Amino acid sequence: MKKRILTGDRPTGKMHLGHFVGSLKNRVKLQDSLEAGLPKYDQFVMIADVQALTDNFDNPQKVRDNVKEVLLDYLAVGIDPAKTTILVQSMIPEIAELTVFYLDLVTLERVLRNPTVKEEIKQKGYGQSLPAGFAMYPISQAADITVFNASLVPVGEDQLPMIEQTREIVRKFNSLYGEVFVEPEALVGEVKRLPGIDGNSKMGKSLGNAIYLSDTEEELRKKVMGMYTDPKRIHVTDPGKVEGNPVFIYHDVFNPDKTEVADLKRRYIEGNVGDIEVKEKLFVALNELLKPIREKRNEFEGKDEILNQILKEGTARAREVAKETMTKVRNAMKIDYFK
Repeated sequence: MKKRILTGDRPTGKMHLGHFVGSLKNRVKLQDSLEAGLPKYDQFVMIADVQALTDNFDNPQKVRDNVKEVLLDYLAVGIDPAKTTILVQSMIPEIAELTVFYLDLVTLERVLRNPTVKEEIKQKGYGQSLPAGFAMYPISQAADITVFNASLVPVGEDQLPMIEQTREIVRKFNSLYGEVFVEPEALVGEVKRLPGIDGNSKMGKSLGNAIYLSDTEEELRKKVMGMYTDPKRIHVTDPGKVEGNPVFIYHDVFNPDKTEVADLKRRYIEGNVGDIEVKEKLFVALNELLKPIREKRNEFEGKDEILNQILKEGTARAREVAKETMTKVRNAMKIDYFK
């Protein structure tokens, strides 16, 4: 049996370069992987609208609108609905059912100790107004992964604590009720974490420091030319710092001309090249990467009937798999009363 993969994204905005190097690139690679001439993996990609509603419950239209935006970005980077099952989380009620069962297997203290949850609660400044649904979303995420019995989960580095929590839940479930689930493994992209263009250690939609896959050439240029660099470098002739400099981090990740990158680094350290030239060359490299993605996105833009069909067919297939899993779960938990 082919190994199953589950990964996904919250539809709270368009996708950015951090998503691309953190997970999207891997998804395309995995869907196209062959073994003995046949697809090696059975990949499910989920648009996690239920998770998005945990902190956007007062603005469901935002979530609804961005389901299409996320799908467009998937198609633009090369995720193929003929090879990858694309689904909408809220349309799989079995996920909610499994989440309820998992809530009994995890303590509140353990969930709130999750580093990713702690950081996001701090970022959003919830304090005493923390929604229970938001605090519990690692448990929902565990249900997302295991309802498809996925053994591999492509994620960004910041999501590793979520995978570990899922593994704990799987072990607890299996020890109580018998071997139903596999323990999933995380697959981190080549770039563990891409910094924001403002120098923040993380690029994020909510932080306003992202380069989006759908940015126009003009938007891209403006963002690149405004990128944070070495704050201590006042003049072109001043020696500059390359380590930790976002512009050079992006060059290392996205500029395929490694000779050019090495030359820019050498001259920057020596004080023989200005920020403008370094950023201009970065813009060229990024624009080459994003140009075909933009063009592919434009092919599907406005074709709502096709987009809806992709989601409808993918979700229907995903639900059949989820139903099979829940039959096994109910049987293991002795709650299959009317079989």
